[in-house]
Amino acid sequence: MANSKISALPIATALQGDESFALVQNGTTKRTTLSDIDNYVIETHITVADGNTINLSDSTYTSSTLIKFTFTATGGVENATVNLPDVNGTNTNRLIRFISDSTFTSNTRVNLTTTNGATIDGSASPYTINKEYEGVQLWSDGTELFIVQKKA
Repeated sequence: MANSKISALPIATALQGDESFALVQNGTTKRTTLSDIDNYVIETHITVADGNTINLSDSTYTSSTLIKFTFTATGGVENATVNLPDVNGTNTNRLIRFISDSTFTSNTRVNLTTTNGATIDGSASPYTINKEYEGVQLWSDGTELFIVQKKA
């Protein structure tokens, strides 16, 4: 299969983690395995305030696997909305972790909302983060989102 286009190669079966594949790093092609990179985290910091809406479908967040929220509050009950990426297509089997920092209180909320009729654990209601150091990890099966883990 030398000199074949990538699109002409056969589709891989379920990966075990020890298969070798090529990776280009700093302009040099190197060999690695999936198990070498399975814990790779792409961290994104987002500062939110009352009335903000953040769309995680934007290209800025395509590779994000851990999103840390900081809330800029002015007082009273304040809400920000984070629209989750569409669950199908390139987001099938995607895991995303969300955490809040010490700027959160019971009066500051980030509402994680689904798009295109998706649900979180069968619910169309947003998942709300409203306290400091709270976290949730979501996984997409291509149809809906599941809460894999949460910390409160």
